[in-house]
Parts: sequence; structure tokens; C-alpha cells
Amino acid sequence: MKDLTKGNITKLILAFAVPLFIGYILQLTYSLIDTRIVGSYLGETALAAVGATSSLSNLIVGFLNGLTNGFAVIVAQRFGSGNQKELKKSVALSLTLGLIVAAALTLISLVFLYPLLHGLNTPENIIDASATYISVIFAGMIISMLYNVFAAILRAVGDSLTPLIFLTISAVLNIFGDLFFIRVLHAGIRGAAIATILSQLIATIACGVYMWKKYAILRFSRKDIVPDLTMIRHLFSSGLSMGFMSAFVSLGTVALQTAINKLGTDIIVAHTAARKISELFMLSFTVFGTTLATFCGQNLGAGKISRIRSAIKTGILLTWVWCLGAILLSYTVAPQMIHAVTGSTNTIVIENASLYLRVDTLFYFITAVICMLRNAMQGFGDHLTPIVSSSIELIGKVLIAAFLVPKMQYMGVILAEPIVWFFMVIPLIIQTIKSPVLHQADA
Repeated sequence: MKDLTKGNITKLILAFAVPLFIGYILQLTYSLIDTRIVGSYLGETALAAVGATSSLSNLIVGFLNGLTNGFAVIVAQRFGSGNQKELKKSVALSLTLGLIVAAALTLISLVFLYPLLHGLNTPENIIDASATYISVIFAGMIISMLYNVFAAILRAVGDSLTPLIFLTISAVLNIFGDLFFIRVLHAGIRGAAIATILSQLIATIACGVYMWKKYAILRFSRKDIVPDLTMIRHLFSSGLSMGFMSAFVSLGTVALQTAINKLGTDIIVAHTAARKISELFMLSFTVFGTTLATFCGQNLGAGKISRIRSAIKTGILLTWVWCLGAILLSYTVAPQMIHAVTGSTNTIVIENASLYLRVDTLFYFITAVICMLRNAMQGFGDHLTPIVSSSIELIGKVLIAAFLVPKMQYMGVILAEPIVWFFMVIPLIIQTIKSPVLHQADA
């Protein structure tokens, strides 16, 4: 547990961000290893089946992650204000509301699974395999949501290390689980999905038990679960804002995926690999964005607005340094990275994925500003502007998928994100300059 309202801002941000960074690296590492295991032992067709569903999975799971992170912003604000009664209530209702939403989304996604896959233009030769994989992931959605609630609550009170420990356990179990289910039990891509869910289940139980025993301040009683309309409104205002922010981003990706799925298996595999590496390259944006949301939440609760302004500048500068490293890697070892992810020596796969990385990384400086500003806004209570920005991304990707990709093929996909990033950042910058919260004096 760490109070982010006191002390050197840069040191606090880095100390909070480092465990987050390692945690996300672990997530990406076992995601990449999972991709490599599927590609190596089950072939490119199985890998394409997994890749063809990634945008759909990211949409639904991403919405839940955004929802829980939004709930955690309210927890951080209550922690920063020192109001323990409200803190306990926010924790209790975060878990309750999260469970309800996750259960509803699980039911909807499983019932409409094939219509969703057909809507993505999933090729007929891989649609059954895609359904096999994604149905298991969706069935375990509640487990994933619970872990993210526990982890987000711990981060909200300044503990970013504990979620890392349990995530490490989950990552190791997932890797060995993949090998066991695929190589020993010959369970195919269903086995890879089962391994993911089982590893998350163990991490979720361990993290929940630890949080309850370690932090008395977070223990709630039945009276805290009683509906409080004011608290529910605050939680949903923040949670749905971050959830829809993530969902709009993912919906734009889904729109692009429908166009990509028409370009053939080689391009699907290439884009799957490129996106996996892009997730690694964009890691610092996610890490410092999450850090700023918590930092701004706690400091808003404490009335320390000047620290929020300084933290935003620090976050942007730190991520810009990272952008330089991403560009360097994409122009030196991109083909080797693509091969490492997929195990493929297919020239079409490697060249297209490498081109994607080399073009898009040049525009990462804009993405860094987008991620820092919209997460900071969530922390200091502006839940509308981030949605407006993300809506621009959604509309832009839908239009590009409909009109640009058919004409330019995969190059249209490559250019999609730089184009929408430019338009997304405009309302964020304008609102940051005009924000009444940021012009307030410290309490």
C-alpha cells in the first residue's frame, strides 16, 4: 500500500510503473509463447484460427478490463481522501457490479458466438477451430474479470507489486499448461485456451485471499454490498467510460479484422504477429497510462492538483523515450522478431508484418500523448473526453476498413492507426488546456 500524494513525483511514478511494466511483459511473454507453441505444434492454420478471434476477444475482455480499471479510479479517489467507509463500499460494489456485467457478457458472447465469427468474415476453413478456442476463453471471462478487479483494487491503493507476483505464477502455469494440454493430452487449441483459464483461476484465488488477509482497510461486510445509488453512479460513470474507451478501440480493431480476414491466411498470420509485437512496443503507454490514472485519482481525492499537472508532463516525457527504442527495434530486428513469434519462414508473413511495424512505430509519439492524457483524465474525473477521442478512432477504422483497405489491401490496414491517432489526439489536447480541474489551486 502506497500513498501517491506525497513525495517526488518522478520517483513515485517509476516505482509504481516498474512492477506494472514487468507484469505486462509477463502477460505479453506468455501470450507470445502461447502463439509460438500453437504455431509450432499445431501449424499456421491453427494459429490463424486463434488470430482471427483475437480482435473479438480483445473487445469483450478489454471492455471488462476497462470497466474494472474505471472502478479502481473511484477506489483510488476514496483512498486518497482518507474516507475508509466509502473506500470499503467502493471495493464491495466494484466486485458485485463486475460479476454482474461479466456474467451477462459471458452469456451473450456464447449464445451469439457463430454470428459474431461470421460477422468478422472468419474464413470457413478455420471458423470451427476459432469457435472452439474462443468459446473456452469466453466461458472463463468471469475468472479473468475477478483477477482484474483484485489487481486493480490493489493498484488503486498503491500496491503494484502483489499483482505482479500472482501474474508471474499465472504466466508460468500457463506455459507449462500449454505444453501439457497440447503435447501430452493432444487437446489442440482447446487445450491452449483451457490452460489459460486454469492459470488465471489459480492466480485469481491467490490474489483475492492475499488482499483480504493483508489489507484490513479493504475488507468489507455485507452492509457495504447494499446498493448505494450514489456510489453505483460514480463507479459506472468511471467504469463505463474506461470500458467503452477500450471497447471503442477494440471495435475499431474488429472492423479492421473483418477486412483483414478477407486478405487470406498469410495476411491474418502476419497481422497477428505484428499486433503481438505492437502490444510489446506499446507497453509503456499502457503502463504509464494506468499509473497516471491511479496517481491522478489519489491526488484528486487529496486535492493536490499541481501534482496531477506535473505527473502528466512526466508521463509524456518518459513514454517518448520509449518510442525511440521501439523505432530502433522495428528498423533493425523486425524480421527476427516476427519469426520468433510465429516460427514461420513464410516471406509474405515476415515482410508484411515487418512493414506494419516500421510504418506505425514512427507515429508512436502521438499515441503516447493519447494514452497519457485520456488515462489522466479518467483519474481526475473527466469521463467524457476520452470516450469522444476513442469514438473518433472507431469511426476512422470503420471507414478505413470499408473504403481504404479494399483499394490498398494490407497497406490500408498499416496506415489506419497513424491516420486515426492524429485525429484522436486533438480533443484530448484541447480539453487538457481548457480543463477547469487542472486550473484549480491545491486544496
